[in-house]
Amino acid sequence: MKNLVELYCDVDDFCKVFIPQWQKQLLDDGTQKRRRDSRLTTSEVMTIVIGFHMSHYRDFKNYYLGYVSVVYKKEFPHLLSYTRFLAIMPRVIVPMCAYFTSLKGKPTGIEFIDSTSIKVCHNIRIPRHKTFDGIAQRGKGTMGWFYGFKLHLIVNYLGEIVAAKVTTGNVHDTQPAAELAKGLTDKLYGDKGYLSKALEANLFEDGVTLITTVRKNMKAKAMSLWDRAMLSKRFIIETINDQLKNISFIEHSRHRSMNGFMLNLLAGLVAYCLKKDKPSLNLTDVERNSMVMA
Repeated sequence: MKNLVELYCDVDDFCKVFIPQWQKQLLDDGTQKRRRDSRLTTSEVMTIVIGFHMSHYRDFKNYYLGYVSVVYKKEFPHLLSYTRFLAIMPRVIVPMCAYFTSLKGKPTGIEFIDSTSIKVCHNIRIPRHKTFDGIAQRGKGTMGWFYGFKLHLIVNYLGEIVAAKVTTGNVHDTQPAAELAKGLTDKLYGDKGYLSKALEANLFEDGVTLITTVRKNMKAKAMSLWDRAMLSKRFIIETINDQLKNISFIEHSRHRSMNGFMLNLLAGLVAYCLKKDKPSLNLTDVERNSMVMA
């Protein structure tokens, strides 16, 4: 997306279809409520939030007051105050989740699975952290111990996100793997964290072959040259995790609510999905045909 106007057009087209269907499914608790529309539409709020994750800004307040309110004042004539905008942001969590679902890629037969930590505070501040007390958990990743959540991803060789799931930091990588892999075909490549005979057998019943590296104290697996080559290409999902954190900015320690955390994560995932230049494997037709024969 080149600018917020182009982004708004895409988001608004989606909202015009989704919101009427969503409102039909809402349940009424019988209480009388105010039904006054906000000055900013759902499409406008989503556009501004997603635009933040597509920009170079790392502080939403400076982005909203110093960029959107100045550069796009004509395009968004009914902008709210900064504090009021923060108050209405949680309203777009459900549409944002649905929008992300519509942007996810399709299985290609060559998928990669991995997880990454989402820290909600520095380790030294864990004892006095209150926002996610009783929700976030301690976990251990390749970079050591952390406190927060895990983002589990499956991506295809085109760099598109096929499936995503958030768990607490103490959940093992193998637990959500079967759920994430539903609908996949052919082969799924993972690291040593996905070594599990039970998981491998479960996925095989669903038509998915799980291929992982082995630990140093294990016997070498017999696998085709193609599978060995694809295991060496796992850098694609590690690159995506890095871009989600450092470009889409899905991880920071300034959250004040669970709603804010989820909206920040979803908007970051959407911002990545809208990128045109995603990390990918440039496979030729000959290579894809050899995959089928492997």
